Amino acid sequence: MARPRITPANAKRAIGVAKVVVPVVAPFAIKAAGYARHRWDTARARRLGVAVEALPSFSGKGATLHARLSRLATSLHELAQRREQDAEFVQSTEGRLADLAAAMRAAELMPAARRRAAHKAVAAEVDVLEAELLRRLGVTGSS
Repeated sequence: MARPRITPANAKRAIGVAKVVVPVVAPFAIKAAGYARHRWDTARARRLGVAVEALPSFSGKGATLHARLSRLATSLHELAQRREQDAEFVQSTEGRLADLAAAMRAAELMPAARRRAAHKAVAAEVDVLEAELLRRLGVTGSS
């Protein structure tokens, strides 16, 4: 007949060891978990192209698109400061970005297939806006 693995004596011994080991190991485990979380957040922020502090603003299934919209809005403000002749483009594009951001927020509540379709449509719009912004900044095409 096999002996039971957990006996009252084994349980008392395990509790005694845990009372000594846990206070010594816990601070190291907590520090390691914090470091791992920091590395994870840093890598995610780098993938999205945003600062680590701004990371909570970009969550959910459309986080990448939200980040692209945010960077595009920042670039538009820079364009407005550099080139006054593009003020009309900046104004109309800011309105379009607001519409796209609203579409992204609405897409978060949609079923998966509709959400993917909405994200695809928004991504296509953002691609067009980014290309036009780059053209106006003189990075691609003719000015």
